[in-house]
Amino acid sequence: MPLINQLPSALRTLTRDGWLLFLTRFVRLFAYGSLSVVLVFYLIGLGLSESQTGLLLTLTLAGDTVVSLYLTTRADRIGRRRMLIVGAILMAAAGVAFALTSNYLFLIIAGTIGVISPSGYEVGPFLSIEQAALSHVIPGSARTEVFAWYTLAGSVATALGALCGGTLTHALQKTAIPPVASYRVVVICYAALGALLALIFTRLSSAAEVSAPGEVQSPENLKRFLGIGRSRRVVAKLAALFALDSFAGGFVVQSFAAYWFYLRFGVDPGTLGVIFFWANIFAGISSLLASRLAARFGLIKTMVATHLPSNILLILVPLMPNLKLAVIVLLIRFSISQMDVPTRQSYTMAVVSAEERSAAAGITGVARTTGAAISPLFVGFLFARPRLISVPFFLAGGLKIVYDLLLYKQFVGLRPPEESS
Repeated sequence: MPLINQLPSALRTLTRDGWLLFLTRFVRLFAYGSLSVVLVFYLIGLGLSESQTGLLLTLTLAGDTVVSLYLTTRADRIGRRRMLIVGAILMAAAGVAFALTSNYLFLIIAGTIGVISPSGYEVGPFLSIEQAALSHVIPGSARTEVFAWYTLAGSVATALGALCGGTLTHALQKTAIPPVASYRVVVICYAALGALLALIFTRLSSAAEVSAPGEVQSPENLKRFLGIGRSRRVVAKLAALFALDSFAGGFVVQSFAAYWFYLRFGVDPGTLGVIFFWANIFAGISSLLASRLAARFGLIKTMVATHLPSNILLILVPLMPNLKLAVIVLLIRFSISQMDVPTRQSYTMAVVSAEERSAAAGITGVARTTGAAISPLFVGFLFARPRLISVPFFLAGGLKIVYDLLLYKQFVGLRPPEESS
């Protein structure tokens, strides 16, 4: 029996471009995951304080916001492939710069202009444009399930990256290599994977585009603000809510969560890599269940019903008296934490028109990055005070609960076409 017939039905709808986008997602998230486990350790090893590190990560995410907004709102007009290649080059350049300098000013410049992920999750223009391209080459009925597998691919890649990043640095330090040098190896690998990503993006075909790059736009298209026309109001509401959710999540980005385990329980990077490997595996598997729940209950109800208990568990993590219980609660939390991701992505693509998808995903993605960019600044100050290192978990969980309630109130009545039919 051909291998294609053994795949889940939604994956059988993928074209060559669809599989390439799955590959780029895997490569990118592997790089993000490997860097996230060691990034804070690396920056502090270079001589930065916790507060300086928090400020740098905030500015890095702020820079990613500007880059994403510029590239995603032009992708449907200039070309999705072109914008993805530019983003990958910026990712590689940022990795090279971080590996070559310890000057704080240069690090800020490189982080602001380039693409660096301190969280282990998506930053930059990639996700938004890839979502639009995927939605363009698959039927609407398969969209949520394809996005679930797409999310799983990213979670597995992040998990493997975290495991490899932590294991590699631990192994290098056993050979008498200084800790900072071992972390730098991971940063160099991040840059190399960015270059590989750019190469893979060159293989995308024109089928992933809305129209041929450079094609003359209609007067109606040119009047759009940031690539958005009739969907402006919906996108603005989604962007505001996603910014709140991401602001909350920014208090517990993977880099700082890993550092919290080190401060609280003395966990070394090698063990942290194992912990976050399983955390991301569980998160990815949960996304597959999300597509089934969404088919039965609807996208918005699935997003809220799975996100609320996840946030309660997040609040409980720092209340655990020992490492074992803290890890167990964290893993349980991750096992349901990502169910809202493919549903959120699918919902955004469903409620806007095809020619606005890259821009809509870009604007909501930028809103998320903006929200996440602010939080690390506060986390750095909190981590500099031993009595306050657990406060970020409480803030994150509480704010995320507020987001869930507001999302349900605002959008439960706006159903995507496939649910209405």
